[in-house]
Formats: sequence, structure tokens, C-alpha cells
Amino acid sequence: MGFLDLEGVQKVYGQNTVVRHFDLEIARGEFVSFLGPSGCGKTTTLRMIAGFEVPTAGTIRIDGKDVTDLKPNQRNVGMVFQSYALFPNLTVAENIGFGLKVARQPKETIRARVEEMLAIIKLPQLGARYPYQLSGGQQQRVALARALAVKPSVLLLDEPLSALDAKIRVSLREEIRSLQRELGITTVYVTHDQEEALSMSDRIVVMSEGRMEQVGAPFDIYNYPSTRFVASFVGTLNIMDARIVDPASGRVAIDGQEVVSTRGMNGAKAGDVRSIALRPEAIVLDGAGGTRNRMEGMVEEVAFLGSVVRIRVRFGDNAIWLDTFNNPGIAPPARGSTAVVSFDRDDLLLLEADAAR
Repeated sequence: MGFLDLEGVQKVYGQNTVVRHFDLEIARGEFVSFLGPSGCGKTTTLRMIAGFEVPTAGTIRIDGKDVTDLKPNQRNVGMVFQSYALFPNLTVAENIGFGLKVARQPKETIRARVEEMLAIIKLPQLGARYPYQLSGGQQQRVALARALAVKPSVLLLDEPLSALDAKIRVSLREEIRSLQRELGITTVYVTHDQEEALSMSDRIVVMSEGRMEQVGAPFDIYNYPSTRFVASFVGTLNIMDARIVDPASGRVAIDGQEVVSTRGMNGAKAGDVRSIALRPEAIVLDGAGGTRNRMEGMVEEVAFLGSVVRIRVRFGDNAIWLDTFNNPGIAPPARGSTAVVSFDRDDLLLLEADAAR
């Protein structure tokens, strides 16, 4: 059993099932991201953990206690919203201390905790300002400090950086992760930004249409996607159709050219047509032979992107993109020319069928 447990959680609105059979154990101090496109159910799941939504079915436990039917103020969770939700008529210090004031903590306790949080978010001199006098990044820091001031058991963040520009997002996500590690607080982070999820998380839950498509560490989610949806949603990926030649030896055929995969052959049968995935960075143009897979195709497109040259090679019905570094001394291949590419056997991954809809 984890510190935060979701067991068989579902949410149904009328005829629309928004979250389906959600089962997840989150360890104490773990940082878990819910990643997926809009409408996949990630925010609804977060709101059920917070208590703003009541599950249609299932159980939610925090530190072994069933909180499924408890109100938000009875769960000891902290919530940070996308819109900051700061009180415009209160100062920064008053915003941070609001939850403590509601809990009727002594004034001296509130003052000390507010000063501590202002120092943690690196805004020690701004306690007397109002939200409109702060930048977007500063406002989000205050919202984070307000959520943490009450010392919650679980911190919930609902796309907290989506309203900020790219440079501030990168800086603030590093601060959030550093602070989370320092405090050791169990955290659930909702985002549709794969870079955020990959860079911040201990584990990622990839969601689609209310389902958990895959759960795993960022390394595994990126390198070993288990379904076509995960493969296409996380990172840049070449997905092709291949015919299984011999599952025992890992041999598959792509447009008549045989290659070998060392992964994902479980359940595959000779003659089956399966989706296979291959990351662009795993492919080398005119690569060496040896045990590496080699395929011959035609250069269909060449795009000059400054430091990188992006090349599309077609084999027949299937095609792949690969990136090479720009070398002023070596001209990129011409469109219509023949090209040989190579990739390691470990990099060719057969995908499982997507979950039944």
C-alpha cells in the first residue's frame, strides 16, 4: 500500500465516463505526473483526490485513511491552480497565511510560517505587496507557498505553469522540483506538456480517454512506450507497420526488408501485422553494419534547421524521420537519392495494441 492510493476510481457524468478504473499507488515523497491531452481525465482525477469531485466508484486513501467521502478541508491536501486563484484584496503575506488563519492558528505561528514560506519561495521582501504588483511567475510562487503553508500531506498541482512564458516555465519547474525534494512532500502534478512531465517526475501516468495507458519512470515511458498512443504522444517517434516473420528470433519485415527486434515479441505470431516504434535519434544515415539493422530507402525530404538537418527516408508504405547534425563540410543527401540507414536491434520496439475503447 502506498501513501496515496487510488483503487478502482471512476467518474461518470450522465452517459459520459470521464475516468475509468483508475488504480494507482503513490509512495510517500514521490512526484507523480498525470500526462495526457485535454479531456483525458487527468484534472478530474486530481479534483477527486482533492475532494472537489466525488468518485462514482472506487476508493481514495491518504496515509491509510479512507478520504473518499471527506470534504476538501478534511483531507489535509494543498492545491495549486492554473489560474493562481490569489485573493486580490489580500497582501502576499495574507494570501500565504490564509489557510492558517482559517485553521485558527495563533497570530505568531502564522507570522513565523509566512516568513518561512516567503524565504523558501525567494520573495522575502514582497510580503506587503498585492497580487497585481507581482509578475506571473511571482504570483505562482505565492500560490505554491499558500498551498504549502498548511503543511499538507499531499500537494496537488493542476497545470500550474501553463499561463507562463517558456523561459519562466523552465525556471519555475526546476524550483518546484527542488522544493518538493527538499520538503519530501508527496506530489501529484497534472500537465499536457511532455517535457515538464519527463523532466520533473519520479513516475508518469500517461492518460487517454479516461484510461491509464502506461505508468512508469520517465526513462521507461520515453524509451519503451507500451501502446501506440503513448509512443505517438510522448516525444518524437517513427511508427511503422511491420509483419512478424519469426517471433522467436525477433525477425520482422518492413516493406519487404527484414530487420530484428530484441524487444516486445510477447504474444506476437508469425504473419501478424504490428506497429513498431523507432526514435529518430536512434537512426544513423549510412550507418555501419555488424549486428545493427540496415534498411535501404529513398530520400523523400530534406529540411535544413540550422544546427540540425532533418531527413525523411521512405521504404515503401512506411517512412522515417532522422536528424543529423549540420556539417558545413558534408552536403546533405539530395531528394530522390538512395539512402541506407541503420539502427540497433534494441531500439526497435513492437507496440502492444492500445487499450480497448
